[in-house]
Amino acid sequence: MATPEVGEEIVVFTTNHGVIRLRLFPEKAPEHVKAFKKLAADGFYDGTKFHRVIPGFMIQGGDPNSKSDDRSRHGTGGPGYSIKAEFNDVKHARGILSAARSNDPNSAGSQFFVMVANSPHLDGQYTAFGEVIDGLDTVDKIVNLPRDQRDNPLPANPAIIEKAEVIPWSA
Repeated sequence: MATPEVGEEIVVFTTNHGVIRLRLFPEKAPEHVKAFKKLAADGFYDGTKFHRVIPGFMIQGGDPNSKSDDRSRHGTGGPGYSIKAEFNDVKHARGILSAARSNDPNSAGSQFFVMVANSPHLDGQYTAFGEVIDGLDTVDKIVNLPRDQRDNPLPANPAIIEKAEVIPWSA
């Protein structure tokens, strides 16, 4: 994990379980980074939930449908467009931010996942486009929330992105 340059834009998620700061990799996945930053800056992620948590693997968020109490639709929404895959050499290690998608490699939209453990079987199969630079403790709290048989956090204790911001890094 490299520290961002002073002034480099990062994304900050303020959640009801803590803060997650993300450094992005525009040199590895320029279109994914551009879309993610725009969605964050536009407030798209505000109020969404981490709708899928799998201990020993990852947490997934970014679905606008997760704002609804109808949990059957969580994981099915997006921004109304898709981003072509930008496979790269970033390894899916603990803390890596990657684009969620369907079976179609070019179907990524707004959904993303953060690795809680190394998962080399995802390398070259999903577009990695950033990493957690601060807040892995928050990621760990979220992945360990009580969940149902579909790996959705239980409604009594959701993981909500209260605010997403794009800000310049300051040391």
